[in-house]
Amino acid sequence: MTVRILLADDHALVRRGVRMILDNEPDLEVVGEAGDGAEAISMARREKPDLAILDIAMPRLTGLQAARELSRLLPDLRILMLTMYDNEQYFFEALKAGASGYVLKSVADRDLVEACRSAMRGEPFLYPGAVNSLIRNYLDRAGEGGGLPAKAITDREEEILKLVAEGHSSKEIADMLVISVKTVERHRANLLQKLGLRDRLELTRYAIRAGLVEP
Repeated sequence: MTVRILLADDHALVRRGVRMILDNEPDLEVVGEAGDGAEAISMARREKPDLAILDIAMPRLTGLQAARELSRLLPDLRILMLTMYDNEQYFFEALKAGASGYVLKSVADRDLVEACRSAMRGEPFLYPGAVNSLIRNYLDRAGEGGGLPAKAITDREEEILKLVAEGHSSKEIADMLVISVKTVERHRANLLQKLGLRDRLELTRYAIRAGLVEP
């Protein structure tokens, strides 16, 4: 059976390289390409692929945000995160968002095909550094008797933070998310208060540090 794949990355050059790796395999076929998380969701609903490969840092919606939404909309869809970030926080967020695996772009030519096949077998794919992080995190939590720390902000606040950092006005954000301007302003005020920030510039800096937007 050929695995139908949706590929989402905001860099056309990266998509081209990844597509070449995948299309060289007889059991893998890229059926759609998206340039951001929102487009990936729209395309997945239309094409109904078996597997989505999502870059973490994308405009409009990040790969993590898209993964959460796709997991809800298409529960049978397998998801892989493809990223340049060897970062524990993103790795754990990816698992919580429903991803089956986490592949580093720097070794995609070596790992990506096997990650796709593992995901379709219902097995997780973790690069060696991620396995170490997972074990260390488990041992730390077991030692402290605690669970994973809660996120500082809600998923909706994260969506709004990203759009604010990308330079969108409250009206534009309201139109994109189909909510009122008043609701956007309330979420923005909550963000400033929760994160101890003063203005849009500081929100943007925070969003860059959190990997929601690229510098």
